[in-house]
Amino acid sequence: MTQDASIATRPTKIVYVAEATAHGGRDGYVTSHDGHLEVQVAMPRQMGGTGEGTNPEQLFAAGYSACFHNALVLVGRRAGYDLSGSTVSAKVGIGPNQNGGYGLAVALNVSLPLLDQELADHFVASAHHVCPYSNATRGNIDVSIMLS
Repeated sequence: MTQDASIATRPTKIVYVAEATAHGGRDGYVTSHDGHLEVQVAMPRQMGGTGEGTNPEQLFAAGYSACFHNALVLVGRRAGYDLSGSTVSAKVGIGPNQNGGYGLAVALNVSLPLLDQELADHFVASAHHVCPYSNATRGNIDVSIMLS
């Protein structure tokens, strides 16, 4: 019996919950409930805003790159490799979709300078299945991953 992929990626137990509140949408500020995050947000210039603040796409890029990198390090450690010197950067694009709304696309750039191509490819593929951001976005938005 095969298991639905969407069920397989859901958590079996919640171990942490992050909370944040937006004040003013894309032209306001966001705060976390624990007080560690308070950031001004502004619409990007390319979308008609001032660009004088961060935006949800930058926050998503920061979260995805940090999470994917952590998954990559975990996969490497489980296989007995130290992935010091590795990095992950994320580009998050936004644009109109066919339904009159907006959609996202993500491009991850992974640097594993101390590994050969075959092993790097294996670790990236494994991390893509471990990372909660990858599991949440799989099948919902385009995510491309490039090794540099």
